[in-house]
Amino acid sequence: MTQEPQDPRTVVISVDMEGVCGVSSWVQVSPPEFGGLVSGSEYERARLRMTQEACAAAMGALEGGAANVLIADSHDTMRNLIPEALDLPEHWQERVRFVSGGDRPLSMVQGVQEEGVAALLLVGYHARAGTPGAPLAHTWNGFIRDVRVGGQSTGEPGLNALLAGHYGVPVVFVSGDDVAVAQVQAELGEEVVGVAVKQGLSMFSAVHLHPEHARRLIRAGAKEAVQRALRPGGSAVQLYTTAWPASVQLAFDHQARADQCERVAGITRVGPVEVAYTAQNAFELFQTFRMLAKVAEVRLNG
Repeated sequence: MTQEPQDPRTVVISVDMEGVCGVSSWVQVSPPEFGGLVSGSEYERARLRMTQEACAAAMGALEGGAANVLIADSHDTMRNLIPEALDLPEHWQERVRFVSGGDRPLSMVQGVQEEGVAALLLVGYHARAGTPGAPLAHTWNGFIRDVRVGGQSTGEPGLNALLAGHYGVPVVFVSGDDVAVAQVQAELGEEVVGVAVKQGLSMFSAVHLHPEHARRLIRAGAKEAVQRALRPGGSAVQLYTTAWPASVQLAFDHQARADQCERVAGITRVGPVEVAYTAQNAFELFQTFRMLAKVAEVRLNG
């Protein structure tokens, strides 16, 4: 089947869970099917709020002038959204799609490659690994300690922004904890509209807004961001990029992970727990990063 070209006012919303209002523990964001330290009831409540925040962003985007919205479920298994909880007015329902499932080429920003996409919104995002006072701060998984592109430390927002920029799509909005929002604006530009739904206290604590108030702020912020992106003359937010080819360095929590990655062609060991490679563009950077993150998944107990 041939896909019809999208209206040039299409918006993609990438929604994660760690930055959602009310979330401050791994228990809340861990799907119970994998066992371990999980709680089915906690997870179900968190995924509902995740869905509601995505819905609020979608409504704001449509109010801001978006013709269509694609919501990319971007947390863990990437099938957390509750479709029936996307509580949109009937006249908007045909203008909103969602993508779920983790086996997809562009991962958290699947959809930015489609024709006509004007902007990317990041909802429920968290700070990069090693950030003090940021709830559930991490980068991609629990064992990547740092990612540097061209010498600059970055996290999931930066990696996703680089990939979106490869397709000519700017990041115009971010919501999450206050530390994550500040981090994104410092890296991508103050023009990115930011909504903090909680104030980080530590890795596992935060002061949260009332969830309904948080959703109202997300809706208003998404509307403002999309209006700016679609105004005549284009968005004030610049595409996020770096000088290509770019050096990329990954630091892990254990030397055994670097041992595995060092065996991959084109990967160089640059420290006890660090490896590096060179990427010609953001797509190559991202796909190599994902591959190394998978290669580094080794047992540390023999």
